[in-house]
Amino acid sequence: MTALLSIGEFATVTHLSVKTLRRYHEDGLLEPDQVDPHSGYRYYSTDQVPTAQVIRRFRDLDMPVREIARLLAADVDERATLITDHLARLQQRLAATTEAVGALQRLLTAEPRPLPVEHRREPARRVTAVVGHVGLDGVLDWYSAAMAEIEAAVDAAGARATGPPAGHYDNALFTDGAGRATVFVPTDRDVRAGRVHPVDLPARELALTVHPGPHDDIDVTYGALGAHLAEHALLVDGPVHETYLVGPRDTADPAAWRTEIGWPVFTTATA
Repeated sequence: MTALLSIGEFATVTHLSVKTLRRYHEDGLLEPDQVDPHSGYRYYSTDQVPTAQVIRRFRDLDMPVREIARLLAADVDERATLITDHLARLQQRLAATTEAVGALQRLLTAEPRPLPVEHRREPARRVTAVVGHVGLDGVLDWYSAAMAEIEAAVDAAGARATGPPAGHYDNALFTDGAGRATVFVPTDRDVRAGRVHPVDLPARELALTVHPGPHDDIDVTYGALGAHLAEHALLVDGPVHETYLVGPRDTADPAAWRTEIGWPVFTTATA
């Protein structure tokens, strides 16, 4: 038999606060069974308890209110898709948190080691590239899409990569949160398709080191290289260079990744 509960009683049996229930009513997520037209008091049916419990479980999993509303109104197939998509996002978040915790533990426990830095003159060269103005938050997705376009264009043109993929990133990308980025692959001939086109890179003097492993703690290597440059009076003169000597396209084992980091430099008179 269905019975009505006051908002306070419903809050008690569902463990959703009165404030939360009022907000869900305003959002159209969980509307009372009845609202007294004179007093405005809200009354909920006992049949709504399971729905409230479902909502509470999904809110515990950080599902947005709007998405829960879609889920409750969906048919079985769409509901399964929404749940699967949300669980996938949770797994990605857990993986990112695990990586961050591991990086922090390594940072706190690792013994300081001298950073091997090589100085090398990179000659001018012509590469196949995609250039864009990118926000720092979206640079990884932008890189993946741009590199996929380059690889597809190179294959379609019958060209051949003559070196590992790489990227040049303007300082503004880090200082201002957005800036120019160039990702490229050296190839044996010019390739043009959509955003993909040849780019001439100037010769530069570089200070270089190699970051081993995944990129979740690559900032530690950046910091060490920056300290080396400051200590040796070497001033940065241009975009940061990254060359992906070994990366996700080469192996699924992040521990095997190797990323060469290079900063264009020139030596001051006091160096």
